[in-house]
Amino acid sequence: MANKVTLAYMVSDFLFVLMGIFMLAFSIIVQNIQFEEPTNGRQAARNLLYQRFPLTAGIANSIFVFATFLVTIPGIITPARAWLKLGGVMATFSAIFSMIIGLYLWITTLKTKGDFAPLWMAQTAAIQDLMETTFQCCGYFNSSSPAFVTNPTCPSPAAAALMRGCATPITSFANIFLDDIFTAVFGMVGVDAVFIMATACLLKERKERERFRHIDEKSGARGAF
Repeated sequence: MANKVTLAYMVSDFLFVLMGIFMLAFSIIVQNIQFEEPTNGRQAARNLLYQRFPLTAGIANSIFVFATFLVTIPGIITPARAWLKLGGVMATFSAIFSMIIGLYLWITTLKTKGDFAPLWMAQTAAIQDLMETTFQCCGYFNSSSPAFVTNPTCPSPAAAALMRGCATPITSFANIFLDDIFTAVFGMVGVDAVFIMATACLLKERKERERFRHIDEKSGARGAF
């Protein structure tokens, strides 16, 4: 029967691979929907943000998580510590990789307004129309920079001049959206850290057990004489 240290390791190992499943599922789903034709401005802005996500890196990291999990299986069922050490090293690499992804997403929130401007300008009038209507704004920085799209929200130059530019509401929406994503990624790093600590505890426990076994073997050998 597994002791408490081994059980804690197995639970953390399960949570570790679960985070890999979440990351893979999210990355694949986003890859499939990021170029969908939007039906409202929030969906349009979200899709443009998705197109800047490091999705390939997320998929690669999740695959590495699965590989790490496979390495931990013989580490659980055999007394050898080599598999546990390898799993711990791989988990540390995965945690660093996840942290880099999280930091990348966090950094994007610091310059969303400027980075989103070329994305806005590259969109068709129909997409800009959706975002202007949803966020109740005209143009991006203002109604003339770049020029607004005529719609019920911005029916004329005079009316559009009285409306705010879309940069502020879109930046606010994007930052809240990105905050949730990079917070989730940092949460995955936290799970990785717990798994790494559980690995260290199990390695220490097995080392102690091996030391006591050697002591018992030596004691038995002396007793035989």
